[in-house]
Amino acid sequence: MKIYTRTGDAGMTALFSGERVRKPHPRVVAYGTVDELNSQVGVARAAEPQVSVANAIAELQNVLFYLGSDLATPGDAPSVLRIREEHTARLEAEIDAMDEKLPLLKNFILPAGTLAAAHLHVARCVCRRAEREAVSLATIESINPEVVVFLNRLSDYLFILARYENLLAKREETTWSARSNPST
Repeated sequence: MKIYTRTGDAGMTALFSGERVRKPHPRVVAYGTVDELNSQVGVARAAEPQVSVANAIAELQNVLFYLGSDLATPGDAPSVLRIREEHTARLEAEIDAMDEKLPLLKNFILPAGTLAAAHLHVARCVCRRAEREAVSLATIESINPEVVVFLNRLSDYLFILARYENLLAKREETTWSARSNPST
């Protein structure tokens, strides 16, 4: 099977429903950003994080395929993988478990630490963009409402996962200080 089909050469692409839309369609932009998010999370995984963080990332990458499938399929197609409340609840449980082990956050922290943690912080930013794009899509088309809830929680999860990676790697967090800016 060839990787290229030439079906997108005129700027159109097919959704999972078979409907063809322009490539800059908000639905395509939203699931394309989820694909970018999954790739960024993969870069964090390639940066050799601590074993438990690597395992969490591997599980997350599989769930992100559900998310992409959900966004790529308008309507109520029953055979499509969809984000469900259980996916969000699992993130919340994992956030709570990691947060119990982390030092209390008293200041903003700079996105840094291990290479894996820094990549997780970038993934968090991509996730927030995917959330904004899903919310924008929801203003013009119906989407699974759990998608926005999941993306909102996922950005929190990626933040905590980055902090947890630094904790396990014994990497101190760098706190932000307004006093470090010479113009203030």
